[in-house]
Amino acid sequence: MADVFMNTYHRLPVTFAKGNGAWLTDVNGKNYLDFSSGIAVNCLGHNYPPLVKAIAEQAAKFNHISNYYMSDVSEAFAEKLVAACSGAGMRKVFLGNSGAEANEGACKIARKYSLVKHGPGRHQIVTLRGSFHGRTITTLSATGQDVFHKDFGPFTEGFVYVPGGDIAVLDKALDPNTTAGLLIEAIQGESGIKPQTPEYIAAAAKFCADRDILLMFDEVQAGVGRTGTFLACEAYGVKPDVVTLAKGLCGGVPAGAVLAGEKAMDVFQISDHGSTFGGNPLAAAAGLVILETVNKPEFLREIARKGEKLVSIIKGWNNPKVKEIRSRGLMIGVDITEEAWPVLEKGISRVYSIPGASGLLLLSAGKNTLRFLPPYIISDAEIEQGLEILKSCL
Repeated sequence: MADVFMNTYHRLPVTFAKGNGAWLTDVNGKNYLDFSSGIAVNCLGHNYPPLVKAIAEQAAKFNHISNYYMSDVSEAFAEKLVAACSGAGMRKVFLGNSGAEANEGACKIARKYSLVKHGPGRHQIVTLRGSFHGRTITTLSATGQDVFHKDFGPFTEGFVYVPGGDIAVLDKALDPNTTAGLLIEAIQGESGIKPQTPEYIAAAAKFCADRDILLMFDEVQAGVGRTGTFLACEAYGVKPDVVTLAKGLCGGVPAGAVLAGEKAMDVFQISDHGSTFGGNPLAAAAGLVILETVNKPEFLREIARKGEKLVSIIKGWNNPKVKEIRSRGLMIGVDITEEAWPVLEKGISRVYSIPGASGLLLLSAGKNTLRFLPPYIISDAEIEQGLEILKSCL
């Protein structure tokens, strides 16, 4: 591997040259089933023909313009995205280029909303232990995992962490005299695919509504169909004030979005916020394909069905190394009795006798959790192939 990169990633020893569908091929010609999707990014897999066509056609027009102006494709994408999220109460959108940037925008909306309406002193944002909201200084501050904080302080002040699931603690933390917003993942991804209970989400929504605290859902990983509904919050029957999206939003082209409902949609005014690459035409062209493909009831039902199939197969092994499975759609965490990373290494290092499959790309989430985020277009046969490899690895 090239030694010119900063040593920021614990990389697996493989270099890829091309991909197609749910498969990646390395520089030596070995094929791997991709159960990672670039960490939930390549939701329609690799080399998806309509996506390739849309990006190429837009690149032949222009790649980028300043946000001093509007582009036809970005306007169309924004309108379609708001429409896709309207069932959750979303009315307007700010387009950026990453999940961390989206979550920064959400925090700014919460603080300005509270300052304008309630005056100074009400600026705290509550997040959950085990959460992950990004790697900028402020989104690290929002992240409720100490492991990510080491060596980077001092942090942006005003963030309060509470354990997920404890309604009494949340009630106390959401102090209407000090709190501007609650930033929450319906399903925590980086800490092991941990869904919040319907009771907890319902209580959070009520507390926020009663106290005029903005309820903000971080759906950077869980949104855009990943859990079997377009937004994960839809399955809980709540309408947040703010939703953040990224990862799968544009199928592999960097993008992020902050969506706001009626209460928060007009908080940002001219010069309050911005993003050089936000609403990039290439991303918007790709995003239109994602929305047109994913946001259909039958497509979302298939995501849920494929997730159920994957979980059912693993449960059917009755393998004592499998301790617990947590899932929503094609967002699945499997706790195992051994460390997860060596299993990832086995997935790429061996040559398997499974017909048509040579290797498997998996993710970890913490020390002992395997994480599955396969592309939505993965077939039943490919799910079975990949799980046969996993079974061999275990």
